[in-house]
Parts: sequence; structure tokens; C-alpha cells
Amino acid sequence: MSELPRAERRRRTERRILDAARELFAERGFERTTIRAVAQSAGVDPALVMQYFGSKQELFSAAVRVTPAPVAGLGPEELVEQVLASLGMKLGEMPQASLAMMRSMLTHPEAAASARAVLSGQIAQIGESMSGEDARLRAALMTTIMLGVTVGHQLLELDELRDVPPEKIARLLRPCLRALAGPDVP
Repeated sequence: MSELPRAERRRRTERRILDAARELFAERGFERTTIRAVAQSAGVDPALVMQYFGSKQELFSAAVRVTPAPVAGLGPEELVEQVLASLGMKLGEMPQASLAMMRSMLTHPEAAASARAVLSGQIAQIGESMSGEDARLRAALMTTIMLGVTVGHQLLELDELRDVPPEKIARLLRPCLRALAGPDVP
């Protein structure tokens, strides 16, 4: 059996640390997650976590980094459907990174800054796909509607949202999102 190259061992260790961090940040939030707990969960020394990430904030930032689905070049109808397509993920088994950010964004300034950066990127991307002088505002409204639905479902566990299939929620949101996407959407 050949030993893995050092770079591959390093990538695997970093992945274990990030997986453990995502799980703990999602479960406990930023404030109650410690470097020691992350290290224990990942099966490494706490000093190694610090060596890889430098600080708890940098570990958090790496753990919650998400790449939104591209929407550039989509027409208004396709844009609405792309936004609604994300509902299944947002109302289903949500990625630990997203859940960690959501759980922490209202109680920790750095988590809030990370959430603002991610949401601002999504708003900019959606806004660039829309026409009109208020495209960015309409993109912000679309994004925050989806954020509110996600928070209500995932964190507040509202029965009215949790007991409804995502397809029904999408059907009810579609007219609202169409109105925001632009006047040329049927």
C-alpha cells in the first residue's frame, strides 16, 4: 500500500476540519462552537486547526463559503424558475455551510458580515440579469423573500412551512417573484 503524497494528506485533513466545523457551526452557531470541539470532531490537534485556518473567524469563513448557482444571461422567466429551483435545497437537507451561516448571522457580527457578502453577491448577480433602474432593489427583494422562507422553515421550524411540499410553496411564490423579475414576465 502506497502512502499518500503530503499535499493529498493535507487536503484530506483540511476537508475533515471543514466538515467538522460546518457540522458544529450549523448545530451550535458561531459563539458556542470552539476550535477545540472542531479539532476533536475532526480527530486532530487544536493547534493544527489554527495552523490551517489562523483563527476561528477564518475557519468560519471557509466553512460557510458557498457558490450560488449562476443566473447570468437568464431571461426573467428562467430567472424566476432558477430562484424557485433552489427551494428544494433550502427546504430539504440544507448544506451544513448554509445552515451554519444562517444560525450564526443574527448573533455574531463576523457571521453577519459573511452573510451580507454572500447575499450581496447573489443580489448583484440576480440584479444584472434584470432590466430597469430598480433591478437591484427587486433582486434584493427576491433574495430576502427566499431568505425569509428558508429561515422560517429551517431555523424557526414553522409548521405552516415545514408541513408543505416545496412545490406548493414555489407555486404560491411564483406570481410574486414574476412581478419582481420584471414587467415582461407573463
